[in-house]
Amino acid sequence: MKETLLEAIELFEEVIIYGTEHFLKSVQSPIWKEYSPEQIQTLKLLSAYDSLSNGKLAELQGVHKSAITARLKKLEEKGLIRSERAQHDQRAKVVRLTEPGREILAASNTAINETIANLFTDEISEKELVQFVSTFRKLKDILQMKELN
Repeated sequence: MKETLLEAIELFEEVIIYGTEHFLKSVQSPIWKEYSPEQIQTLKLLSAYDSLSNGKLAELQGVHKSAITARLKKLEEKGLIRSERAQHDQRAKVVRLTEPGREILAASNTAINETIANLFTDEISEKELVQFVSTFRKLKDILQMKELN
């Protein structure tokens, strides 16, 4: 079990490294020419969490808070996000996605889905895909439970 788990971890890391590189070269969308992958990731996180502080965004993206500040400034200038006071603490600020931000994210998701579908068509069987989805659902559930504890 331990050897298999180590192999799974190694393969997962390789898929992330090589998959990201290959994917970024493959995606053909004007959105991905106008916005960086980091900016798109920021929009995805805000969509998933509804609102986040700059510090939490920096933590989730694994970067220094100053990098997030610059990224958020660009996104806010383009009208994709807005800063506002936190409901639970009027001294704190949070960032939220705007409707134009949701539209950019939707267009990006469409481009991502089309690119991935093109990469995997005729390469992965329906049975393999079902198994993959099942495994990743389980991993997601495990990780969400760890986050709650």
